[in-house]
Amino acid sequence: MPLNAESADDRYAGALVALARDGRLRSLRPRQGIDFVSNDYLALAESPRLRKAVIAAIESGTPIGAGGSRLLRGNCAEHEQLEAEAANFFGAESALYFGAGYSANFAALSTLPQRGDLIVMDELSHASMREGAKASRAEIVETPHNDSDAVADAIRAWRAKGGKGRPWIAVESIYSMDGDTAPLAELMQIADRDDGFLYIDEAHATGVFGPDGRGLSAVYEGRANVVAVHTCGKALGSSGALVMTTKLLRDFLVNRSRPFIFATAPSPLMAVAVGEALRILRDEPERRHRLHDLIAFASDKIRARGWTPSGSQIIPYIVGHNEHTMTLAAALQRRGFDIRGIRPPTVPAGTARLRISLTLNVTSGDVESMLAALNEEAQTLTA
Repeated sequence: MPLNAESADDRYAGALVALARDGRLRSLRPRQGIDFVSNDYLALAESPRLRKAVIAAIESGTPIGAGGSRLLRGNCAEHEQLEAEAANFFGAESALYFGAGYSANFAALSTLPQRGDLIVMDELSHASMREGAKASRAEIVETPHNDSDAVADAIRAWRAKGGKGRPWIAVESIYSMDGDTAPLAELMQIADRDDGFLYIDEAHATGVFGPDGRGLSAVYEGRANVVAVHTCGKALGSSGALVMTTKLLRDFLVNRSRPFIFATAPSPLMAVAVGEALRILRDEPERRHRLHDLIAFASDKIRARGWTPSGSQIIPYIVGHNEHTMTLAAALQRRGFDIRGIRPPTVPAGTARLRISLTLNVTSGDVESMLAALNEEAQTLTA
């Protein structure tokens, strides 16, 4: 055994023991029970149309893997076709396809803001956005959640200290753990007034909100100072993410973004699947309407129980204590509902919660049964 190998292993074991002691040890678990946890909001992940589109692509010779970076031989016709279709669908000048939402956010925020710029980030922004900002050359300031005045104050203070670059206001249109929406109209006014950019992660709005499911940024489509990221692995039922921006900024990403330059391109088959998902959004608006009906139904039931709904398909049930959260989640899982507990650092300390997700994989009857079970188990937990 190499010298000190055992003590090195002890560091990892000790870290895991500390996580377990704090009620934050994670593990992988299989799917089971009624789906109240996935982001497959429109139930497209197992859609016959997506399946048929991918099968047809395979039969016509579309490769499974790209075989390399897109700057080498990995640039396939399927990638370029998807980007053209997506730019048209989302009303943007240009689009760039990444293999994952995390990669897209990290790439865009680590590459586009320049030295001398300022990134003003909501304190509840996704980890991918935060890590991307940290890897950039710009100055970063966090502001209280959904506080437009704090954003304006941060930019004003930065200018007063001599800030000469451009501010980047980075937000999620719908926050992944709270389900609430960003004040985009106010933030857009601030960006316009201060010669800044508005960066919008549409992960949980794409496919669900806006005309044809184009997200909450649809009203700002085509604007040169708006960058929107549309994740493909949630309501679109496939994988990857599309960065919607100008041709100039797309070309800059292609030339300067390390996560794009040095990564194997996404599977061409996934590009085909995403393109078909966009067509489904246009062809089958009833999916979105049914989901909105389900959200309204759940919101009414939640209000009747004295609990405030989020207004979206993401419903947080705040427990607070880490172990109590996981105990409650386990109790609901035993009753046949797949609901998972979310703990720090994914959410702020003291706000451990159940993250309940509404999708077309469940019915209104499932929602009513789940809420009744949640009420019963929560009372048992606090008894």
